[in-house]
Amino acid sequence: MNFKKHIDTDKNLKLIKRYSSKLGIKSFLVGGYVRDLILNRSCKDIDIMTIGEPFKLIKSISEEKGFSKVKVFKTFGTASISFNSFNYEFVGARKESYSKNSRNPKVAPGLFEDDMKRRDFTINAFAVSINEDYGDFIDMFNGLEDLKNKVIKTCDDPHKTFEDDPLRMMRAIRFASQLNFDIEQNTFKSIIDNSERIKIISQERITDELNKIILSNNPSYGFKLLFTSGLLKHFFIEMYNLHGVDKINNHSHKDNFYHTLEVLDNTAKLSDNLWLRWSAILHDIAKPHTKRYKEKIGWTFHGHEDLGSRLVPKIFKRLKLPLNNKMKYVQNLVKLHLRPIALVKDHITDSAIRRLVFDAGDDIDDLMLLCRADITTKNRDKAKRYFNNFDIVDSKIDIVEKNDKIKNFQPPISGEEIIDIFAVKPSRIIGELKNEIKNQILDGKIKNNKEEALKLLLKLGASKGLERIK
Repeated sequence: MNFKKHIDTDKNLKLIKRYSSKLGIKSFLVGGYVRDLILNRSCKDIDIMTIGEPFKLIKSISEEKGFSKVKVFKTFGTASISFNSFNYEFVGARKESYSKNSRNPKVAPGLFEDDMKRRDFTINAFAVSINEDYGDFIDMFNGLEDLKNKVIKTCDDPHKTFEDDPLRMMRAIRFASQLNFDIEQNTFKSIIDNSERIKIISQERITDELNKIILSNNPSYGFKLLFTSGLLKHFFIEMYNLHGVDKINNHSHKDNFYHTLEVLDNTAKLSDNLWLRWSAILHDIAKPHTKRYKEKIGWTFHGHEDLGSRLVPKIFKRLKLPLNNKMKYVQNLVKLHLRPIALVKDHITDSAIRRLVFDAGDDIDDLMLLCRADITTKNRDKAKRYFNNFDIVDSKIDIVEKNDKIKNFQPPISGEEIIDIFAVKPSRIIGELKNEIKNQILDGKIKNNKEEALKLLLKLGASKGLERIK
């Protein structure tokens, strides 16, 4: 990698080089940005380490056209600016020390070597000189060799590394999942030995790393490492409890943990939507609660979709995930994930399709993606039959939606209009009339338009002793 050429062809790095030299501040590109340059991966978070405080340097750069205002974190000796979608974080070289019950270090100014020694993994401990010894590549811990061998290894003793900052255990697994690297044997053993210390980390920080694992190309790999290391049970017990198989009278069920990981990977191949991937993770989350054994039938999980949907808010709240429309979206997909499967088993009626589209709304396409991802059978003929059946459901959805406009259904006649038509006060009967109109539209008995809805309304009103006033 020709780092000198890279700096010369990047106008912002060239600008940082110029101001560093002008102000006499020795500066280095460090960390993940250098690693990703070597791996030819895109990276928009650029870390610059300076010998001494970086604030004069970053202030000068921020005055150039296109840069944002400076965000300063003096406690940690850091500051950041952005340029379009690129974020530049500046930090003065420092040394750190930790106490037993906190991951927040005591920070003091340090030398270049001090700053390199505080880095977590060898593949993140690279530096490139920006001005003095311009373009020189520095690799104190033989990280380039680990990068070639696709290995995650700590710079320092792994036990000390993870005891000091337990979040680094999550980061190790996140990097392994994102880069498809192995975690070096002693490093992984130290994660196992220190796994319980993850409890001192805030849930927000854990979930941030977890979401990055979920968004990796092969998220099941990260979850298998979380499970094997013992980390998963400390912050996501519902997922951990999916693991295992019970057997009675030669009847056994599939391991729902590994099935869920298959569905997650299948979903990842179809979409990079984080919340669709969370729906895959949680679609069978209530199976341990609903598992029953019945003689001659075997294992059943009746109602796991409804209970799973009710568990979603509890899980989101504990994991510090957003309690907003993202959560409702996941709830809805978990609740509905068996509906399309039930449709393909029976004769598909237009009424059933309308009700599915009505309940799913804008989420119908993602629901069908999740259902396809849920096909994990190794029997090729069976899988082909399932996919063909879902193709039929998809085509039926398209036809019904085109004809009846059920998605994002709005009643053809509002409650206010019903009150005006019959000159009645707001009451339960208004809701009953609206509900009956909706049901007859979904059952295909009337078209989804105002004319047919009004005819039905007057008929229903007459049966209840209501007369049209307007």
